[in-house]
Amino acid sequence: MLTARGRRYVLLAIALISITIAIVVDGRTKGIVRERYNKYKGTIPPIEPKEKEIAQPKYLLQPEQVPPPVVDPFPSLATSPPPPIPKWNVAPKNLYKKYGLDYAPPLFIGFTRGWPLLLQVVVSWITAGWPAEHIYVIENTGTQWANPRGKLSLQNPFYLNHGLLKRLGVNVIQTPVLLNFAQLQNFYTHLAHEHKWPQYFWSHMDIIVFSWEDGGDGRPRAGEKGYKTIYENALAELNTTRHSNERWATRFFAYDAFTLVNREAYDEVGGWDTYIPYYITDCDMHNRLNMHNWTLSDRGAGIITDVSTVLKDLRALYRDSSAELGFTDPNPPPPEPESENKEASINQGEPDIPKEDGESADKWYWRKLLRTVDQMGRYKHGNRGRNTWQIGQKGGEKEPFYYPAHGVQKAFEMLAEAGRQIYAEKWGHRNCELIGEGKLKLEDQWRVAHDWE
Repeated sequence: MLTARGRRYVLLAIALISITIAIVVDGRTKGIVRERYNKYKGTIPPIEPKEKEIAQPKYLLQPEQVPPPVVDPFPSLATSPPPPIPKWNVAPKNLYKKYGLDYAPPLFIGFTRGWPLLLQVVVSWITAGWPAEHIYVIENTGTQWANPRGKLSLQNPFYLNHGLLKRLGVNVIQTPVLLNFAQLQNFYTHLAHEHKWPQYFWSHMDIIVFSWEDGGDGRPRAGEKGYKTIYENALAELNTTRHSNERWATRFFAYDAFTLVNREAYDEVGGWDTYIPYYITDCDMHNRLNMHNWTLSDRGAGIITDVSTVLKDLRALYRDSSAELGFTDPNPPPPEPESENKEASINQGEPDIPKEDGESADKWYWRKLLRTVDQMGRYKHGNRGRNTWQIGQKGGEKEPFYYPAHGVQKAFEMLAEAGRQIYAEKWGHRNCELIGEGKLKLEDQWRVAHDWE
């Protein structure tokens, strides 16, 4: 019989033998496995790592419509001086002094995009009687010195030809950066301070203006004694207003398409609210002026037509009878669905107006021109919207400061909508009737809860 100690030695020996056998067998097994692996490893295809799929951008569908290229409406200006202004609209030198002014009030015309329309409005002001040297085009394109150095092409929305404007005799002032509408209005006031102009005029660029050449309402006709151009009527209104006891801020001629501004009033209310950049910012400004007891009144000075199209030949405004009448749309509507022609166009010809017995050629041409511009106004206020012209120019790729035209328009619409929301938060009221409907006072801004909830 084994003692307890003996049994322990036997068990220990068995355990050591088992471990030794396991090590030997394991080594041999590993060798066999390694040998077999080395034999067949060349026939086993390697497992390629799976590449992570990268999501590709999803592009928006592009419109099928092909807008026509922008056409220069005044090609002769590039090679020769402009035609003479109609003699009955030529302003006497220093006419402003006749109306008690010691400075020539400026006319500001802001420009961001749409060269053909800008050129048209400038020519219309000049031919209607406003002295070119008192017109100031404000280039607000954000393209720095690209335009003065001729780096942009006609198809670029921000194209502006400094040389042609100077040939017409007008002034060009550049904004340092691209400004929104409210900022641009404050820039006008800044210029008025800089040049010591207590009052100034400003005009939209998408209009055509005429003087009351055919009289009407008891007014003298062009060439008759007492006839006044739109320029002289504006000076007369400024003189009358300055000598009144009225606490006035603005005089509107066709609302703000053409406006006279009292710089002092704008300063007192703190200028335009630049947090409301575009639409409804005028409601904010004009209500604040009224809350400060400044008046805003409507007046008449001439014929002012809101347009989105361009005359075929701007020589027509100089009454050059060789100039073809009619107009074109820089951003025409899409063609009819059944049409195979994907290129959109609108080309309105000369109006069919018969010449009256004994009517002079000048008078007949004037009536046709007036009818053409009236048709342009009706066309703009049709069913397409007022500002379709703003996206008529779509070129300029690879040029300095290029920005896609549809991107400009989309960003503009988003900023305009943000401005409406800010206005609503500022006043707790959504529409323009802050005083009569909202019962609001100046000190109520940013203090009133929403009145639509």
